[in-house]
Amino acid sequence: MKLRIIVSLSLCTLALSLAQASPGNTHSGQWVPPGLDEWKAVAAGPWHERAGAKAPIHLGPRPFWLVEDMDEGPLKERLQSCNTRHVKRSDFSIGHRGAPLQFPEHTLESYVAAAQMGAGIVECDVAFTQDRELVCRHAQNDLHTTTNIVAIPELNAKCTQPFVPADPATGTPAKAECRTSDITLAEFKSLKGKMDAFNPMATTTEEYLAGTADWRTDLYASRGTLMTHRESIELFRALGVKFTPELKSPVVDMPFEGDYSQQDYARQMIQDYIDAGVNPKDVWPQSFSLDDVLFWVNETPRFGRQAVFLDQAAATPENSSLAYMERLKARGVNIVAPALWKMLTLDSYGEIVPSEYAANARTAGLDMIAWTVERSGPLASGGGWYYQTVTDAINNDGDVFKVIDVLARDVGVIGIFSDWPATTTFYANCMGSARKGR
Repeated sequence: MKLRIIVSLSLCTLALSLAQASPGNTHSGQWVPPGLDEWKAVAAGPWHERAGAKAPIHLGPRPFWLVEDMDEGPLKERLQSCNTRHVKRSDFSIGHRGAPLQFPEHTLESYVAAAQMGAGIVECDVAFTQDRELVCRHAQNDLHTTTNIVAIPELNAKCTQPFVPADPATGTPAKAECRTSDITLAEFKSLKGKMDAFNPMATTTEEYLAGTADWRTDLYASRGTLMTHRESIELFRALGVKFTPELKSPVVDMPFEGDYSQQDYARQMIQDYIDAGVNPKDVWPQSFSLDDVLFWVNETPRFGRQAVFLDQAAATPENSSLAYMERLKARGVNIVAPALWKMLTLDSYGEIVPSEYAANARTAGLDMIAWTVERSGPLASGGGWYYQTVTDAINNDGDVFKVIDVLARDVGVIGIFSDWPATTTFYANCMGSARKGR
């Protein structure tokens, strides 16, 4: 059966479940994201209708709750006065692994939720299976925390490190490591996605699969449909969103099994878009490896123009310098994407301003993308790792809009990854005309 039919049938099935879960149908089993009946009609149509599909955007209450939590000032007043009756999808709003603040990451349900929130671009992190098929997972070795694999004895046994319970008497934590390359595509597709979490002191697999952070939720984890990379392409086209696949760093030795090289892997990811007839202008391939980015720049230049170098190195005078940025640009890199803290600092008044890194990247003509908002817990305690350079300027959840505003208006980023895309979609619709960066 063709992949488009499979995806359409999946959406139809989910839509039917939604109908059964409506008022008056309390016998329904599992919850599914709202609005899938609308997506069903889109997905069932021919390609030319799907590619330009229009579907309603639902922001939900969170962006407005965040605005009310903000400190008083001009930005809050502007956001409070925003007209959101006709919200539009925005490429500024990038769904990081879908919408994993509340949905199991890299699942059909998470992707649909991100599209419903107006994300213009959605991410599939790309890993490979034992039979060298590409699938959507944040890491090659995260199946033990993002799926139910350890609860399936025959698949747990295939893991690099099968589940070993904790020993409370000695304080020894539980162990498990399950890789996509440990199992075949068929076995991968038999798994169920869950919120990324685990209980390190678990003595049973059921306990191990628990541990979701208290600022997230398991309310929407009753269904987590895993997807291949090719299925994600089909789905994103059906939803009318664009693509930002990330080639994940393998944890196995490459070439895998002696003959599957890193370049084979990088080439295969791009080939999936070529085979699907996707316009390269709609794809932002990413990697933390500069070698991967340069491979795309040189071997597949139409896709390489929008290849994104995910820059995770600690900031130093050398790698924040104008000369460094100019060298990247000269080698064909057009977009850098560091963690958001790397583009921000505090001035002498304690206000959030662009960092030297950001200023030099912009001077060199590099576009920038930031990651990731709505990824941390509550910001009242300073925001954690993602906000490490601006912690002293953050004291409430609403400060996420202060950070987004500086990134958009002063740093000039072209997009922001979010674990809850409604927040960035809301900002883009309210403040799009005020952005200086584009």
